[in-house]
Order: sequence, then C-alpha cells, then structure tokens
Amino acid sequence: QVQLVESGGGLVQAGGSLRLSCAASGRTFNNYSLGWFRQAPGREREFVASIRRNTGTTYYTDSVRGRFTISRDNAKKTVSLQMNSLKSEDTAVYYCAARPYGLLSTKVSDYDSWGQGTQVTVSS
Repeated sequence: QVQLVESGGGLVQAGGSLRLSCAASGRTFNNYSLGWFRQAPGREREFVASIRRNTGTTYYTDSVRGRFTISRDNAKKTVSLQMNSLKSEDTAVYYCAARPYGLLSTKVSDYDSWGQGTQVTVSS
C-alpha cells in the first residue's frame, strides 16, 4: 500500500475554484492508478475522477466533466484535482485513493489505499 495525504480543501463561493492535492509516500507510486472520491453527509462515497498509472488516461463522473481536471506528477508523487465552476452540490469530504496495477475504476472497493479526506464547502 501507499500512504496518501490530501490538502487544499476549504470554503469557496459558488462559481469559484479550488485545487486539491494528494501527496503519496512509497517507492512504487508509478504503479498505481489514482482516483478522487467524495462523500457528502448522509450519502455514500462516490467516484469523481481517476487517472491511469501508465498512460495518464483520465475519466470523470458526468457531473464534474468539463469543470474538474485530475492530473499526476510521478516525480513529485502527487495527484491533484483542479475544481472550477464549483457548485453547492460539490460540497463534500474529498478523498484520494490508489489502486495498484489497475485500470481506471469508479468502484470504491477497487482501491486499497485512502487518504484521510479534506473538506470542500461551496456556499451558494
């Protein structure tokens, strides 16, 4: 497993932007596909975006496509989520996750390493 620590959450007005970052520790970062998930109060954790380990192919849930951008820096062992045009419904705790040797996945159960989460609150 790899250890993950998120940062960059906060309070922002609707229409604003935030950039989340996730720093990883461990020597095998390049072997992991990475994802961002979020969980709002009273709701299940849901997929937001993912980026594949070798090709850098990305995939987004429909509600954020065109507004959010996931990226990774293998040299720095980081994965980021640039969030633009934020909406109140984007309010949640955001988690980064890692999946070893895997293809892109939207399933929580396919990821074996998780960060502690960072709160994003969008005020309307």
